[in-house]
Formats: sequence, structure tokens, C-alpha cells
Amino acid sequence: MIERILLLAPHPDDGELSSGASLRRWSDEGKEIWYAAFSPCKKSLPAGYASYQLYEELRSAVSKLGIDKSHTITFDFPVRDFPQYRQAILEEMVKLKKEISPDLVLLPNSNDVHQDHHVIYEEGLRAFKHSRILGYELPWNSLSFNSNFHVKVSSSQLDAKMNALHEYKSQQHRPYMKDNFIRSLAQVRGIQINVEYAEAFELIRWFT
Repeated sequence: MIERILLLAPHPDDGELSSGASLRRWSDEGKEIWYAAFSPCKKSLPAGYASYQLYEELRSAVSKLGIDKSHTITFDFPVRDFPQYRQAILEEMVKLKKEISPDLVLLPNSNDVHQDHHVIYEEGLRAFKHSRILGYELPWNSLSFNSNFHVKVSSSQLDAKMNALHEYKSQQHRPYMKDNFIRSLAQVRGIQINVEYAEAFELIRWFT
């Protein structure tokens, strides 16, 4: 029923942090996965890195998840300024809808407080209103999160997620990049559905 999946990432690494193990699972199952990232985050890179460092890291990271590098799509919207480019972002999403026609779309959850993430959520709803939609979890950006959809993942799929995150050399100073945090959150979400590991999502739209 679901053969083609599109993940909308405001910034590189949002997809891996939120959904990396699920992406690996779906890749293992033979699903066609596309990853669209909307900003190279030039202004927020640590000193000494090239402007498009994060996009280089993204292409290395997705290979750990079984995603073909040709299925990564990147845009050049300025980080933290997405509200100013709302219409242009929507137009790019409409093009993605026509070109990819995804069965399932992953995007930030409805309670994500980051301004860029919330624009991707709102415009994603407009562009993909006829698709199945799941909102992914980034705990440091949400004051609350409705974890009413879970994806069971294996230990090896969780390892693939962490290996993908290791490719983001420019982001290793972030506290949420630590393996122990990634594994602990997967354990918490797993306990909610009585398995070892899982990733949680907000169920926004579904149909069969």
C-alpha cells in the first residue's frame, strides 16, 4: 500500500534524527524513499566549514540508511528565515508532489516551535493534503508531542541511524547527537508499544 515515501527536512539531519531507523527499515523492505532538505544552514555552521558542508554530510548520511543519493533533493532557503519564503517553499513542495507522488509524507509535527520547522509543517499540509502524513519527533523543539503512531525498528536499524548521524561532523557538538540519547529515546518509544526499539510519530492524516 505504501511504496513511495518522501521526507521533508527543514535542515539536513532533521530526517535522520527523527526518522532514521524507520527510513532504514523501509529501505530494507524495498520502499522507494526520497529526502528533501530545504536549507544548507550556512549561517549556523561552526566556523571553518564550507557553505554547503551540511549537504555533503547529508549525502553521506543517507547512504547509511539505504537511500540512493540521487533521491536527495536540496534547496537553498536561508536558515531561520523560512517564514519570509513561505510561498516559494510551497511552490517547491507542489513540484515535489507532482514529480514524486508519494504515498506517505514525513514532516515536522504540529507542535514543533522552530520557525523553519513550522513553515515546513504548515506548507506541507497544503501541498500534500491528499497524502498520508506523519509528523516526526524532535524533542528539543516541542513543548508537547502526540506520539500516537509508532514504527517498530530493529537494533541494526537503530545502529544505521546512529551511523548516519556520525556523518554529520559539523554537528557533533549538539547534545542530541549523542548515541546514548538516540538509543534511550528509541527504548522509551519501544516500551510504549512493548518492543525493544521504536520511533514515534504524530498521526496527522491516514487512509486505507
